[in-house]
Amino acid sequence: MIESFEALLLARIQFAFTVSFHFLFPAFSIGLASYLAVLEGLWLRTGRGVYADVYRYWLKIFAVVFAMGVVSGIVMSYQFGTNWSVFSDKTGPVIGPLMAYEVLTAFFLEAGFLGVMLFGMRKVGRGLHFMATCAVAVGTFISAFWILSANSWMHTPTGFEMGANGQFLPGPSWAAIIFNPSFPYRLVHTVIAAYLTTAFVVGAVGAWHLLCDRGNAGARVMFSMAMWMAALVAPIQIFAGDEHGLNTLEHQPAKVMAMEGHYDSHPDGAPLILFGIPNSREKRIDYAVEIPKASSLILKHDPNAPLAGLDTIPDDREPPVGIIFWSFRVMVGLGFAMLGIGLWSLIARAKGRLFDWPWLHRAAVLMGPSGFVAVLAGWITTEVGRQPFTVYGLLRTAESASPLDAPAVAVSLIAFVIVYFTVFGAGVWYIVHLMHKPPHVGETGLDGAPIRSSGVTPAPAMLKGEGQ
Repeated sequence: MIESFEALLLARIQFAFTVSFHFLFPAFSIGLASYLAVLEGLWLRTGRGVYADVYRYWLKIFAVVFAMGVVSGIVMSYQFGTNWSVFSDKTGPVIGPLMAYEVLTAFFLEAGFLGVMLFGMRKVGRGLHFMATCAVAVGTFISAFWILSANSWMHTPTGFEMGANGQFLPGPSWAAIIFNPSFPYRLVHTVIAAYLTTAFVVGAVGAWHLLCDRGNAGARVMFSMAMWMAALVAPIQIFAGDEHGLNTLEHQPAKVMAMEGHYDSHPDGAPLILFGIPNSREKRIDYAVEIPKASSLILKHDPNAPLAGLDTIPDDREPPVGIIFWSFRVMVGLGFAMLGIGLWSLIARAKGRLFDWPWLHRAAVLMGPSGFVAVLAGWITTEVGRQPFTVYGLLRTAESASPLDAPAVAVSLIAFVIVYFTVFGAGVWYIVHLMHKPPHVGETGLDGAPIRSSGVTPAPAMLKGEGQ
């Protein structure tokens, strides 16, 4: 019994480790692909060389990020057959086609046109190259669509029938499976998070080079575009997150109870607990700092509305409160920090100091990794909040694992840790190395043709239109 529990725990740790590594790369590549499409569109529309140069700068980084995302995703998927074979057997008729659609409609589109993006700059026409960039951007969104549909179905399963052997079988309508109740909210929230993640990485790189050279045209473009994204999209993300939370309250109330730290029910309005230490043994939040009735106001739009607590949930169906409580606060805190940077940039823009306010640039550099931390915190909140189920309310995690011994899982976990930190650590180092190089302005566009001057003298190394 003890060995079985250890094998299950190790299998969960292994999947959490690999999926966390993997999730970082799509969270970046989804937004970066769209950013590249916008840059090329601006270059085609205006003819300004700085847009072509910034495009080349980020294209190399995108290629590396995309490759690491593919490799980490393939490795992760094998665990469904090794560590989670029971889950794969029972949910395969539903999850399997959704994953196959992702490959057929998204991965082939991305991988095929990525080659045109990378090597077709001077071999195809401007229109075809721009179409390839847009195709890759659309492909990343389609990929997110199918992956999030499959994941959302595990949280809010609909449209299925139970087979005689306990399998989940598709019902008469695939639309009910694909567009399950939590999917639209999760898709919007996750894709916007990917755009903000990219914006703050681009903004941090631009800010870093502005601190080194305030007149760098490429850095100015990066920073200005990133700050527009932060100022305009961060408020939308906060609203989308609130809507997602209300949907979660309807379909997964125990998760919201854990997020809010509500061990007890509140019949006359629940407080918003800002900080505290969850005490699962005593079923309370120690040292709580709270705002009376604010949670009911946010979740029910009525300060006196009753909210149920975890005292209404059986102990064997209660998610781990401590992890969810803190990961949720990390995500929300970083979201408001992003909003703060966006508002600060608007003030700087209004004062004409967007490119010469060093404290804003330092803050932007500091916030560079914030998107990655926020998406990981959100992912942890979502997935740990689903426990103790893999298919919410229907299939328990303990019933989903393969019948493996703990030593076998431990050996593979150690191997994953060593290989991942070695291979992906080297990849991340190379990406940071590319970002450390300042963007330069060349004399030719993506197709090698002369471009209109951006008003900045090009660096000597770029006089022949070499990319970055």
